[in-house]
Amino acid sequence: MGRRTQAERDALTIETGYALLSAVLVAAVVFGVIAGPKLMFAMPYTAERGLLVAGGAAAAVAFVVRVVTVLWRFPRTPPQPSQPGRTSPDS
Repeated sequence: MGRRTQAERDALTIETGYALLSAVLVAAVVFGVIAGPKLMFAMPYTAERGLLVAGGAAAAVAFVVRVVTVLWRFPRTPPQPSQPGRTSPDS
C-alpha cells in the first residue's frame, strides 16, 4: 500500500470521528432504554444494580458493534477513475 494523500488521511479522520460519535449516541440510547426504569420506578437494590450492569454491558456491545460496522463500510482504497487519463466526467 502506498503513501496516503492528505485528503485520504482527512477522510479517514472524519470517518473515525463519525464512527466514535455515533457509537457514543447509540450506546447512550441503549443504556437509557435498559437502565431507564431504575429512575422511574422504585425497585429493590438488586434489581436496580442488575439494570445498571445489563445496561452497561449492552451499551458497551452496541458501541463496539457500531464502530466496527461504520469503519468496515469505509472503503480501504480510493475509487479509481473509470477512464484513466480523463479528469472530468464531461471530457
